[in-house]
Amino acid sequence: MKTDYKSIDQYISSFPISTQNILKELRAIVRESAPTASEKISYQMPTFFQNGNLVYFAAYENHIGFYPGASVIHAFESELRNYKTGKGSIQFPIDQPIPLELIKKIVKFRVEENSAKPKKI
Repeated sequence: MKTDYKSIDQYISSFPISTQNILKELRAIVRESAPTASEKISYQMPTFFQNGNLVYFAAYENHIGFYPGASVIHAFESELRNYKTGKGSIQFPIDQPIPLELIKKIVKFRVEENSAKPKKI
């Protein structure tokens, strides 16, 4: 049965401890990089919002999905060459260290992008 997550805490707590630790670390890095962003669940994934969605993330059996949007994939193409990417997604293997410095740079890039857009209410 699929869970209807109401909070990021609930989402994270639904995974094994080892995955929870990765998700908590990822959440902390996003919070640090976008301190005024709000948190929500969107598409049943943890989402950070600041004048529009900044990034989403999700846990899967073999990877952490990180969804910063298509502009990031293009802008960080060389730094993402060791990861599987899609139109607006990145897969970080769950059995390897998460590239925290790269995630910080990506989130800050997204904050700047969203800051340039007309304000959303």
